[in-house]
Amino acid sequence: MSGDADGGQDSGSQGCGTQDTGSQDTGSESGRGGGRESGRGSSSRATDDVLDAVGPRLRALRRRRGITLAELAAETGISESTLSRLESGRRRATLELLLPLARRYDVPLDDLVGAPRTGDPRIHLKPVRRFGMIFVPLSRRPGGIHAFKMIIPARPEPLGPTPQTHEGHEWVYVLSGRLRLVLGDRDLVLPPGEAAEFDTSLPHWLGSADGGAVELLILFGPHGTRAHVRADPTGPDGDPDPDRA
Repeated sequence: MSGDADGGQDSGSQGCGTQDTGSQDTGSESGRGGGRESGRGSSSRATDDVLDAVGPRLRALRRRRGITLAELAAETGISESTLSRLESGRRRATLELLLPLARRYDVPLDDLVGAPRTGDPRIHLKPVRRFGMIFVPLSRRPGGIHAFKMIIPARPEPLGPTPQTHEGHEWVYVLSGRLRLVLGDRDLVLPPGEAAEFDTSLPHWLGSADGGAVELLILFGPHGTRAHVRADPTGPDGDPDPDRA
């Protein structure tokens, strides 16, 4: 009998243990699930907060620029009523609406959204290959002057010039290699440290002068935009320029 009693106690003890373990597991799973739901909720609220702030930011920017809704509608192709609802928060901001506004205001898209900083100061550049050359964008503004790093890969034999024309103004600075610049009827070779500036409506071509790799910086802007570079540290009378001291 004592053996039976002992066995009953063992059985009961194991049963209670199983129930306790199950209860703990259920609670643990519930806690983990609640944590996931809480994380998703926090992320959703953060996104809502960012989007809710877009409307007032757009309205303040438009008023600072002195632009009416009618003028903005005509320039962006977005209806006046849509712009009004977007600024008042009755219309949720979308990429389709924000891109034309970023171009019109000449600001990065992040400035309109007010995206929070990630804390990483590095700029992640995305090279683009065109015409056998590599272009690395160094600026992200949708308008105005654009900055690029241009790399002309080395070749066994340098390519022959094929001049092109387009609207705009260009400033180039040679970082390394020897750049051949064909500009109209002029054929120039620029070593490292030299710069050139020209109207791109003139037939022009950039290439390697000797087949070696060339790296250069390029500033490109609308027609009539010029880069201002002061190379002479002295004033007009030969004395040191106080602005350069």
